[in-house]
Amino acid sequence: MWQHRKGSAMNQQDLINLVKDMSLTEKVNQLLQVTSGFYIDDAILTGPIRENGITEESIAEAGTVIGLLGAEKFKEIQDAYMEKHPHNIPLLFMFDVINGFRTIFPIPLGQGATFEPELSKRLAQIAAKESAVSGIHVTFAPMVDLVRDARWGRVMESTGEDGKLNSDFAKAMVEGFQGDDVGGQYNIGACVKHFAAYGAPTAGRDYNTVELSENTLRGYYLPAYKAAIDAGVEMVMTSFNTINGVPATGNEWLMRDVLRDEMGFDGVLISDWTAIEEIIYHGYAKDRKQAAELAIKAGVDIDMMTGIYSKELAALIESGKVDESLLDESVLRILTLKNKLGLFENPYKDADPIKEKEVILCEEHRKAALEAAEKSFVLLENDGILPLKKDEKVAFIGPFVSEKEIYGAWSMLAKDEDSVSIEDAFARYEDAYDMTFKQGSPILGTEEYYLIPKHHVKEVSKADEERMLAEAVEAAKDADKVVLAIGEHRVMSGEAASRTELLLPEVQQRLLRAVHEVNPNIAVVLFTGRPLDLREVSEKSRAILTVWMPGTEGGNAIANVLTGDFNPSGKLPMSFPYNVGQVPVHYNEYFTGRPFDPKSDVVMYRSNYRDIPNTPLYPFGYGLSYTTFAYSDLTLSKNQMTVDEQIVASVTLKNTGDCTGTETVQLYIRDCFGSVVRPRKELKDYQKVTLQPGEEQTISFTINEEMLQFCKANMSFGSEPGEFHVYIGADSSTEEYVAFELI
Repeated sequence: MWQHRKGSAMNQQDLINLVKDMSLTEKVNQLLQVTSGFYIDDAILTGPIRENGITEESIAEAGTVIGLLGAEKFKEIQDAYMEKHPHNIPLLFMFDVINGFRTIFPIPLGQGATFEPELSKRLAQIAAKESAVSGIHVTFAPMVDLVRDARWGRVMESTGEDGKLNSDFAKAMVEGFQGDDVGGQYNIGACVKHFAAYGAPTAGRDYNTVELSENTLRGYYLPAYKAAIDAGVEMVMTSFNTINGVPATGNEWLMRDVLRDEMGFDGVLISDWTAIEEIIYHGYAKDRKQAAELAIKAGVDIDMMTGIYSKELAALIESGKVDESLLDESVLRILTLKNKLGLFENPYKDADPIKEKEVILCEEHRKAALEAAEKSFVLLENDGILPLKKDEKVAFIGPFVSEKEIYGAWSMLAKDEDSVSIEDAFARYEDAYDMTFKQGSPILGTEEYYLIPKHHVKEVSKADEERMLAEAVEAAKDADKVVLAIGEHRVMSGEAASRTELLLPEVQQRLLRAVHEVNPNIAVVLFTGRPLDLREVSEKSRAILTVWMPGTEGGNAIANVLTGDFNPSGKLPMSFPYNVGQVPVHYNEYFTGRPFDPKSDVVMYRSNYRDIPNTPLYPFGYGLSYTTFAYSDLTLSKNQMTVDEQIVASVTLKNTGDCTGTETVQLYIRDCFGSVVRPRKELKDYQKVTLQPGEEQTISFTINEEMLQFCKANMSFGSEPGEFHVYIGADSSTEEYVAFELI
């Protein structure tokens, strides 16, 4: 028997020889992923688990593990596993490191608001380092699903509604996690997800079917995955939804033709949790055997937690229904990844209990968390109430004033003790302001507990609700200004957190109304994992600062912004709807045959609502500053170009306010006519510019033919001659343009 010697490096031929020497059962089990809990104690498996193929024998030969054990326990389990394994093949450990490991950064939607992919690259590097020293080899990130429907809870994991922005962040995050060499020190493998179009579920309901034209799929949803693949991502995860009526996890066209052949992905393809079995529930496979057949033929290499491959695949191969070469391909891809990570040479890689204590939550990492949080905040409204002025009497009111659980639904290792609340942060300003702190209300009222899982509910009696409200009202009466910290509970968004209403919890709306009655000088600090309907909040406040779920240093970042120590610069990566009736809503929609012009008196028989505007309350790319900016002198270097030429678009940006500020200058292009309908405009580039008061600068963008390409009717990408409009402004609603012609 060919046997790998622990500590020795492998080449590709070694790996091929290893596959050839493995038994059929051993190869099949290499495709099995189980949770780390199976390895903590001696597993005694009975009942449905065993019947479904997850047995002591399959666990002893499983290829990969999902879950965290810590460096010490990881080393112990890796040793015990390899000693028993017929070929001494190391285990590969994976974990969901979405927006930080233990040092928690803003949720990905908040990171998207920075319009700074290089910052997210640094955050991914930090998360990789904390993960690596704890025994993690691969993270299930980044999620690059395009999101247009705020009802879907998982919008918080995406960087937004725009394909260009998502692609830039996808590339940056992959490079951050994996580095130049995924096997290098403190690097981990990245897994882009969910392939494909998981972010477009019908009715915004999680796990629901997806209905997209192939043109929309290719033109808008696939580019971010392709960006991750081009960046060298080592793993792709299948999505739960259907595409063209076929579940993604059993969709041979999607996984082999599109993902592998067209996009050139040659890494490991893993199912989402139990997704292979769910092919049955979709009604596409009649039983587990057929589900296994469909998944392996589609090229799914790893079965996450069903045991279907372990139970069914050997028999399928022995009966001739599945060619063993498909299994060998999958095994080789898994072993290749383990080899790239350096696990054959060093099965422990970077796991180190001493480094865990040194690295995790270190000062450098917390500083990065602070910077990211500050840059992610989006100022939606401000009539001058912010920043706070010295010696003002400020009442900090709301359920998030002292809340430390501000790190997002996927921050599974986050601890309250690590987080800084608003009240914690303002302790350093005790000499600058006359401050009071009142909870005002719970996050959810007694009739609203159903909105989150029971184990997250912090029950408060009706009497306590009334007491908190009364105390808040009294504090508000006596204050110059109120900072009202309100929003969603952290698990009101995330997986399995779809909603049909996008309003604040009623108990918090009641608080807003009561405080407004006695003091209208309200600055809202909004915690959220998704766009919300903020009409009433806008009506009853003088400022709104959206802070998302800001992470470990959230309180300090909020304090820095409220006091003016940091000038907010974030821009919305996802439109905030006027109300839920608009969704899905996004800036780059198509014109219709009867477009509505809000400047026209013609309203009948136009594509419009009778009761609300067509436009969102706050559009994609929108965000204010404590200063103001003026755009002028939009020009093009020429008004015609060929496919081999370029045009330079320029605009003058001036800081017209009285403090230094950073603006994200955004370039949009409209293709006026095409062989398929083209959007109103599309983001093509952006620059962050910092200007002193009174300073002005010419900002230039280079437009090339690649920016003008789109998915045509025949599903190919290319440009077409014609007229194009160029917009440069502060957000997607900018209307001033200059035109050029592609000839």
